[in-house]
Amino acid sequence: MAEPLRLAVVGCGAIARDHAAALRAVPAIAAVAAVDPSAAARALAARDWQLPTFADLDQLFAARLPLAAALLATPPDQHEALAIRLLENGLHVLCEKPLAPTTPAARNMLAAARATDRRLMLCSKFRYVADVGLARQLLGAGEIGDLVRYENAFCARVDMSTRWNSRREIAGGGVLMDNGSHAFDLARCLLGPLRRVQAAFARRVLPIEVEDTAHVTFESATGVLGSIDLSWSVAPAIEHYVRLVGTHGVLELGWQRSRWQPAGADWRAFGGGYRKAAAFQAQFEDFAACVQDGVAGRLDGDDALAAVTAVECAYRSAAERRWIELPALP
Repeated sequence: MAEPLRLAVVGCGAIARDHAAALRAVPAIAAVAAVDPSAAARALAARDWQLPTFADLDQLFAARLPLAAALLATPPDQHEALAIRLLENGLHVLCEKPLAPTTPAARNMLAAARATDRRLMLCSKFRYVADVGLARQLLGAGEIGDLVRYENAFCARVDMSTRWNSRREIAGGGVLMDNGSHAFDLARCLLGPLRRVQAAFARRVLPIEVEDTAHVTFESATGVLGSIDLSWSVAPAIEHYVRLVGTHGVLELGWQRSRWQPAGADWRAFGGGYRKAAAFQAQFEDFAACVQDGVAGRLDGDDALAAVTAVECAYRSAAERRWIELPALP
């Protein structure tokens, strides 16, 4: 059995705690250090994770730990600078979403990965939800015919007024920036590349400076018409987060269960619903396999860049009130 991949957790906030819990179930990776400028966050990491902690990358690298990789779980405005420095110091990087707030920043990060021959992978947990993989198999087998419509909703009532996610200078935007990366990458995973987007924001409910509800319409390269609803302020009472309508049936990916219905037949259940911890574990296992065994992985740099570009184009669409064509990736 190969030695576990020695990893530093850079950023010790709430999402890092979710990752750390998942890591405990992944023998292929060993977290060996934690980095955060906050003394309180470092104290929690030292107590809960039993790891040596460092205030910044200077301290981490000065310690000369035998590191191979890093989980980058800081706010988005720090991703570009930190990822590039980690890559240039020889570490593979698994980066929380969004990869970056802008396309130029994302391109710089990916260019650094190529120049250093290191892996840079986007955290995109829905690609690792077992039901999503099963849905891809059903779609590939033509079980609901040719796809016509796609619907996705990531909506929940969450008070973001005290979180950095609602501060434009840190996050780069609001709910579209926060959840759009997952939404667009999931659409790409199930439908293939997207062609164009149109977005609009609802009236703001929360006392924050960024949008808290967004609606996006898109068209895939194969002509599927899609919609994405994102909100921190409203939560429609629906049990699924994706619904696909084809010429011969319907498929739903649900929070508690997933199902599909061939035309004229009864619903058929599949999978076990959305399991966040299992998805995180599967992503870490994929990341380790990419680094240690050279496998392709479930998503690549083009996928990461496509998510950033789609979010950026959706913001432009909302500002200009028109459809925006998505640029072709190199």
